[in-house]
Amino acid sequence: MHIVVGTKNPAKIAAVSAVFENATVEGKQTDSHVSAQPFSDLETMQGAINRAIQCADAKSGIIGIGLEGGVMQLDDKLYLCNWGALAVSDAEIYTAGGDRIVLPDEVAKQLKPGVELGDVMERLAHKNDVRKKEGAIGIFTNERVSRKDMFSHIVSLLYGQLEFHRKQKAQH
Repeated sequence: MHIVVGTKNPAKIAAVSAVFENATVEGKQTDSHVSAQPFSDLETMQGAINRAIQCADAKSGIIGIGLEGGVMQLDDKLYLCNWGALAVSDAEIYTAGGDRIVLPDEVAKQLKPGVELGDVMERLAHKNDVRKKEGAIGIFTNERVSRKDMFSHIVSLLYGQLEFHRKQKAQH
C-alpha cells in the first residue's frame, strides 16, 4: 500500500506511519485552499479533504491523506479542532474529526486577528517548531497527548472506514 500525506509536517507523517505500519508513507507539500488558520469545523475539514484529493491517485492505487488543524467557536469559547480525510479518488473520500479542547482566553484573543495558532504556541511555550512536534494539544495537555497521538486517532478512524467499505464491497 502506498500513501501520500498532504504535508511535510513530521508529526502528521509519523501519525500516518504509526497506523499504516506496513505501507510506504511519504509527505507531499499541498495547499489546503482554506485559511492559514481555519476558523470552523467545516473549513478545517475542507482543508483536509483538499489535501487528501491532491495526493490520491486512483490509477496507481495511491491513497491520499489530508490532516488539518484548526479552531472552532462554541458558545463564547474557542476550541482546538482537527480533521482528517482519506481519499482513494476524488469520488471515494472518508472523513473523521478528532479531539476538542477549549483554548485559554489569552490564546483565543490572539487568534482573532488572523494569527496562526502555531505561532501563538511558540511564543507561549518559548519553543520552536511546536506545530511539527507536540503541537498545541501537547502543550495544553502537559504532553499527555501529542500532536502525533491526536492525528493517529483520526488516521485510525479513516483507515477503519476504508476497511469497512472495502469489506462491504467484497461481500456484494
